[in-house]
Amino acid sequence: MQTIITVVGQDKVGIVAAVSTKLAALHINILDISQTIMEGSFTMMLLGKLPEQTDFKQLQQELTEFGQSQDLTIRIQRQEIFDAMQSL
Repeated sequence: MQTIITVVGQDKVGIVAAVSTKLAALHINILDISQTIMEGSFTMMLLGKLPEQTDFKQLQQELTEFGQSQDLTIRIQRQEIFDAMQSL
């Protein structure tokens, strides 16, 4: 399953490294990534591929908690839901 993951927070050293390390530990492959910094605010959007049989709710919770521990907001959505919302 492919997912869209967004990361938002105050810019600081190591955000990309921390998030990509966490995703690797969860066996999420990064297929595409984009990030920008606007007036001190960091924003990253990435397309990830999850392993088969991933518990999506548990993954959402784990990424939310990780984000909170890093002072970031991390959200994950299934790509098909994200695509449907963008086509409205």
